[in-house]
Amino acid sequence: MIAPADAALDGEWLGKKLEFFRGRSGQAWYALAGIDVEGAVGPSTLRLSAQLVKGGEVRDLSRNVEIHPAHYRTETLTVAPEFVAPGPDELKRIDREIALKDKVFAASAPEPMWSGNFRAPVHATPTDRFGTRRVFNGKLESVHKGMDFRAPEGTPVRASNSGVVVLARPLFYEGNCVVIDHGLGLFTISMHLSRIDVREGQHVNTGERIGLSGATGRVTGPHLHWAVRWQDAYLDPAKLLKLDLSRVR
Repeated sequence: MIAPADAALDGEWLGKKLEFFRGRSGQAWYALAGIDVEGAVGPSTLRLSAQLVKGGEVRDLSRNVEIHPAHYRTETLTVAPEFVAPGPDELKRIDREIALKDKVFAASAPEPMWSGNFRAPVHATPTDRFGTRRVFNGKLESVHKGMDFRAPEGTPVRASNSGVVVLARPLFYEGNCVVIDHGLGLFTISMHLSRIDVREGQHVNTGERIGLSGATGRVTGPHLHWAVRWQDAYLDPAKLLKLDLSRVR
């Protein structure tokens, strides 16, 4: 969006506030946004406004955005029974981890910490697409909210862009898990690691090793599950990897 450097920008889409930042050239403002895999389809309004410092004029830059349905396949998987019907102790652990993740995702750096394009976290072939409907052990249904890579155990997993590690510990479903905050509500999540090589609070650069791939948590075998989250929405990682952000920041 083109606006004077001293303009006050405001934006909202699908009930989520947009956070703007100046681009690398200083000639435009940018904000990142996305739609959750389970988000509603149909018409929506992207609300944008710019208040000019000189004169106080407010310009309405809103526009309509049509959200089209996506079509995902369904697959059947078999995992250890405790990951479909957890016992009392496991349920208590899951509840504690839900509260922990809610706390982690509730805070994000107020400015972008990433720079340039996002990179795939491993040198491996993607094996499963975002949005696949999954049936575990014939009864538990879930939506695949990330991207899987065929990574043999011990494959180095790297930061897709710079940011701060806000979670680095074993979780019930995710196994050994690392979450990186890239700022303005944007996070990347690496799951099922065999080893974690970073600590919470650590700043990481693009390409820095954060761990090794594995088969911890709810899995059918060794692989890397990589997810992208903006605010409380899980986005398609493949689309983030295709964005050319080299001129943005």
